[in-house]
Amino acid sequence: MGNLIAGEKLIYERVDDVVYARYRDAPYNDIPRWVVGGHPEACERARAKEQGDLFTYADWQAINELAKTNKAISTYLHKILDLYLLAKDSK
Repeated sequence: MGNLIAGEKLIYERVDDVVYARYRDAPYNDIPRWVVGGHPEACERARAKEQGDLFTYADWQAINELAKTNKAISTYLHKILDLYLLAKDSK
């Protein structure tokens, strides 16, 4: 059963091709909902959003592929990398 609370009822919700679960009854209904399934890309995006990430790994791959053929994206991507390296080293 994993980390679920034994005997507690769940409510399932579908939003944007992602299925979430949450507890129905108090005192556990204050626990935030969590992803339980759905379309893989939608689930990845929902999990990234839960963690506060700006985009998914698939998005990152698509950005890099686009930068190979788009000069503007490539230029800004290099600028972002420079800023990241400066910020990382200044810690």
